[in-house]
Amino acid sequence: MDQIPFFKMSGSGNDFILIDNREKLVEESGLSEMINKVCQRKMSVGADGLILVENSDVVDFKWRFFNSDGSIAEMCGNGARCAARFAFLTGIAGKELSFETDAGIVTAAITGQGVKIKMPDPRDIKTDYIIELEKGPLSVNSVNTGVPHVVVLVDKLDRIDVVNQGREIRYCKFFAPAGTNVNFISLQNDGSLGIRTYERGVEDETLACGTGSVAGAVIMAIKEKLDSPVRVLTKSGVFLNIFFNKNNSHIADVYLEGDARVVYSGKMWRDAWEYSC
Repeated sequence: MDQIPFFKMSGSGNDFILIDNREKLVEESGLSEMINKVCQRKMSVGADGLILVENSDVVDFKWRFFNSDGSIAEMCGNGARCAARFAFLTGIAGKELSFETDAGIVTAAITGQGVKIKMPDPRDIKTDYIIELEKGPLSVNSVNTGVPHVVVLVDKLDRIDVVNQGREIRYCKFFAPAGTNVNFISLQNDGSLGIRTYERGVEDETLACGTGSVAGAVIMAIKEKLDSPVRVLTKSGVFLNIFFNKNNSHIADVYLEGDARVVYSGKMWRDAWEYSC
C-alpha cells in the first residue's frame, strides 16, 4: 500500500507504532528493513518499536512485536498495554481481552487510559553471580520476564553510564548468543524502585521498559523481601505498578499496570520507509 493507517502510542515513555494488519496491509517482503526505517526518529515516524495486530483463531488477536532495529522480540510489557488499548479503541476487542504473543497468551483489562496485563510467570531466576567486564567483576542478577533481563543494584542511578555499561553487559559472552536487556535499579526511601534500562534491539537507554520493571520488582521481592505491589519509577517520571504472588522465592501471577496513551493517529506514506540513509 502507498498509505498505511497507524496509531502512535506511548506506554510510560516507551513509544510504539501500531498497525491493524488483519487485512495484510503491510508487505512481508523487506519487512524488517521497512520497520527499521519507519522507527528512525527525525527521518520517519520514530519509535522504540512497531506492533502488527493480526488475526487469531484462539483469542481476540495476535501480535507481532518488532524492536526499532527490525528484530523480533517475544514480549514487551509497555507495548502489550498499548496493543490492548489499541484493540479496544479500534473495536477489535472489548475492555477485557487476550492476545497471542511469542511469550504466550497475554490477558488485559482496560481502565481508562491505563491497562493492567497479566505477564508470563518469571523464570530462570538467578541472583548474586559474577560476570567479568572490562573494568573487572560485577555482581548481577537475572530473570526472564518474557524476554531476558539482567538486574544490577546501584546506589545512585544518576551516576550510571547506562548506554556504555548496559551495552557491555548486553553483549557479554555469558549471555550469548541472544544477549540480554540490562536494568540498573535502586531502592528508594519510600519503598519504590528507581530504574534505568538499556534495551536490546533498541540498543540504547529507553524512557521505560515494562518487562524490565517487572524484572526489577521480582529480583527485589526476592532479595529485599518486597511485597506486592511494587511501584517502579521509570526514566520518564511515570510509575508502573507490579503485582504478584510470592511464596518464599517463587514468584507467580504477575501483573503490570500503567498508562497506554494515544499520541496521534494518521497514515504513513510510502515516503516514510522508502528513503536512502
